Amino acid sequence: MNPFTERVMEIIQAIPQGKVMTYGQIAKEAGSPRGARQVVRILHTMSAKHNLPWHRVINIKGEIAIPDEETAYSQRTMLEAEGVFFRSNGLVDLKKSRHVPEINDVDLI
Repeated sequence: MNPFTERVMEIIQAIPQGKVMTYGQIAKEAGSPRGARQVVRILHTMSAKHNLPWHRVINIKGEIAIPDEETAYSQRTMLEAEGVFFRSNGLVDLKKSRHVPEINDVDLI
């Protein structure tokens, strides 16, 4: 497994309940600011095998970016159960729910 993939998985594992991070935010924290699509690929291929909290990752607009309606509904339900704030337009309120890693968060920085 390459270092970027390992780092992305560490970052995703460290997202606390009730918080979210964006694909781009994770890529930047992992050392590749333009690697958001790689984060998507890692989530798609590694979530089940490594028990990643995939539902805590959204796009920069605050949208659940999964085209499958059933899975998107499941993601929203899980986020709401954890206390993630949604605005009236259905987007995650990033001001209230975005996780900003600190130095102590599994050595993320």
